[in-house]
Amino acid sequence: MHPARATRLIFLLSGIGMASWAPMVPYAKARLGLDEAALGLVLLCMGCGAAAAMPLAGFLTHRYGNRDVIGVSALMVCLALPLLTIAPDAYWLGAALLFFGASLGVVDVSMNAHAVDVEKHAGKPMMSGFHGLFSVGGLVGSAGMAALLKAGAPLTGSALAVGGGLLAIVATQWRHFMVRLHDADETHSIFRLPSAAVLLLGFLCLVVFLAEGAMLDWSAVFLRYSRGFDPSLAGLGYAAFSIAMACGRLLGDRITASVGRVTIVRAGAFVAALGFFLATMLPWTSAALLGFVLVGVGASNIVPVLFSAAGRQPRTSPGIAIATVTSLGYAGMLAGPAAIGFVAHRSSLSIALGGVAVLLVVVSACASIVRR
Repeated sequence: MHPARATRLIFLLSGIGMASWAPMVPYAKARLGLDEAALGLVLLCMGCGAAAAMPLAGFLTHRYGNRDVIGVSALMVCLALPLLTIAPDAYWLGAALLFFGASLGVVDVSMNAHAVDVEKHAGKPMMSGFHGLFSVGGLVGSAGMAALLKAGAPLTGSALAVGGGLLAIVATQWRHFMVRLHDADETHSIFRLPSAAVLLLGFLCLVVFLAEGAMLDWSAVFLRYSRGFDPSLAGLGYAAFSIAMACGRLLGDRITASVGRVTIVRAGAFVAALGFFLATMLPWTSAALLGFVLVGVGASNIVPVLFSAAGRQPRTSPGIAIATVTSLGYAGMLAGPAAIGFVAHRSSLSIALGGVAVLLVVVSACASIVRR
């Protein structure tokens, strides 16, 4: 099925494009002479660009269809990668990151809206597999860019090489994307405010993205300072989480078809909460690593199911609904780690991460929303 293959490849492209930036960050810091505070402000531009573009992406997919929005925004990602390497100062790098983040944000919304259409057309769960390819792309992008740089390739040349590979995906798959599945009850839905169900799905997505952001920004700190890990080994927690999440997503469609979407959200959120409780309440290092694995396994398929449920809401454009849910999710990923830091400063990191577990229990309790 060509649309399904094209969807898998665009999720792979998005993961590669986003992760390729990570190995370039130290080079940007050194080349522009940025201190940590200045670098932090510049890096924030990427998330701000994505968050600002996502609501626009919902309108564009509703107005013009998924195919051209995916194609144009993916081309913008290919163009943005080399621009990140030639920015002459922090201001231009911030502008390039805004452009890069906005491009990725539009790709994110449009590819998920397209994935909902493909899933409807196929009549079976497919969203987890698509998101699994995004996770694989993240591993390929970061490892591939790092390998090019370690081999001595120039930074701009490496970015051009990755961008060229992504461009080949866009060029070969553009015509295979579906425009849109038209439903009679979607007429003029763009002019309606998001329904309460969509907003609830967005809140649940915010919590899960907050949990993922907590793992990205705080797992190594927790292992280092709360469990006494050597600094060189503190990253093992996030590695364990990432591998568990990628494996869970690649198997997720089969599991979802077997147990149902409600069970995926209810049990998955409970398992992720259990993982946080296990890591923070038991003093053993093995318990912390096992807990982070459980977080990855439990959280792996919740967001794909939430996106799929948003795209199936009646009298609502899939693009608009997914833009709403994705924007709220990104808000959790951007603001959540900072909130965790504030709570940890007032109490402890264990208590802050335990608070994330409580929010995941709320997600588990609200799982029935994905049945609608």
